[in-house]
Amino acid sequence: MKVIDNIAVITEVSGPICDAESIMDTILSLKYETGVSAFAFDKACFDEAFFRLSSGIAGEVIQKFVNYGVRAAVFGDFSRYTSKPLRDFIYESNKGHHFGFLSSEAEAVEWLKR
Repeated sequence: MKVIDNIAVITEVSGPICDAESIMDTILSLKYETGVSAFAFDKACFDEAFFRLSSGIAGEVIQKFVNYGVRAAVFGDFSRYTSKPLRDFIYESNKGHHFGFLSSEAEAVEWLKR
């Protein structure tokens, strides 16, 4: 993990983020350690179930970020996901200010800085 412009950039976690509890453990720990309230996560930090909207994990995780006033972005290659609902979800998320999906670490940091 590194901090860029008061944004924690996380490229690996001890175990894949697979539910709201695991993301909260990660966020609260990192928020305490660094004092930041914005996080850019490498896509590899998340369990693949996160990207299946039917699992409900993405909704739970994003709601936790909103509830705790934490902004976050996930960066990586999302081109292999062909699900229209997921693509629509990514598009709508990126229009907001709490949670986004970006192609690269640099784009994620820039998105979180705005």
